[in-house]
Amino acid sequence: MSHLTESHVIESVVVEIDAPAAFVWDVLLDYPHYPQWNPYTLAVSTTLAVGAPIDLTLPRPDGGEGTFVSREYIRVVEPPRLLRYDTGDTFPGLLGVRDQLITPLGPERCSYRTFETFTGKYADAVFAAQGAYVKNGFDSVAHALKERVASLLEV
Repeated sequence: MSHLTESHVIESVVVEIDAPAAFVWDVLLDYPHYPQWNPYTLAVSTTLAVGAPIDLTLPRPDGGEGTFVSREYIRVVEPPRLLRYDTGDTFPGLLGVRDQLITPLGPERCSYRTFETFTGKYADAVFAAQGAYVKNGFDSVAHALKERVASLLEV
């Protein structure tokens, strides 16, 4: 029996940041400081080695107390441009691939956006249940990253 593979993309707003791409990349990968500024990804544990796990501590989708950890796997690390990780075989019937992109717009300016592509037989259900939560989270990270970079450059 064959299943049509559904695919859904959830994309953040694009923010333009008045800082070099390499500086923004360093802030994005400064995981120990995430609790100070990142409203959606509260903590991260990873070596950033390709194939290694990345454990993301996130707020509960239902808005309730507490957090949960999403274990994903590093696939691409291309400083200062692209970080990609995915859910691997953690959830049979669902693959989530997350891209975080920094695009240079000049020597002292860049843009940031993030998106996740869900595929597999459960992609429709996950998108319906979690799409707005993920979109809001991604947008909050984009805006918070821009604010974090600005605050560090003021010092």
